[in-house]
Amino acid sequence: MNFTVRGQQIDVTDALREYVEKKFSRLEKYFDAPPTTDGSVTLSTTRGLSTVEVTIPLPGVLLRAEDRSEDMYASIDAVADKLERQIRKHKTKLNRKFRQEGGLKSLFVEQPAAEVEVLEAVEDEQSDELEVVRTKRFLLKPMDVEEAILQMNMIGHNFFVFSNIENQEINVVYKRNDGKYGLIEQE
Repeated sequence: MNFTVRGQQIDVTDALREYVEKKFSRLEKYFDAPPTTDGSVTLSTTRGLSTVEVTIPLPGVLLRAEDRSEDMYASIDAVADKLERQIRKHKTKLNRKFRQEGGLKSLFVEQPAAEVEVLEAVEDEQSDELEVVRTKRFLLKPMDVEEAILQMNMIGHNFFVFSNIENQEINVVYKRNDGKYGLIEQE
């Protein structure tokens, strides 16, 4: 699997590039054939924090992970672990969903039965964390983006769902880590 490594506000040294390639090459053991698409790795530093973002487009699924810490190498390790968990979780879902051969299941390598049982036990514990514990219902008042941002800031949340008065669609505004705002629209 090939990775495109680029830096934002940081020079990507050969040692850093080699470390990234070494860490993410361990993901190849989960695939029958190496994916033909290239992964993207972005390394950046902001306010003393090192951020690593990785995106791996695969047929039918997009793997993405991000980590931020004071140490670039620790962030790379954490992202590699997150991606490995995502792959195992996705593989477990596919194995449960598609018991027949073919489809996306053939993308991943079969593991020994003992290892699969241990991984499924871990995944079952993690899947309990996805339980919906609260449901809220509210009336969507038509408003423009600026009013939605003001409403979001007023209630102290980091996102706000609203009916956009300009296009009569449901949109979401959110506060980004850099302090600016983002807008999510329907396609």
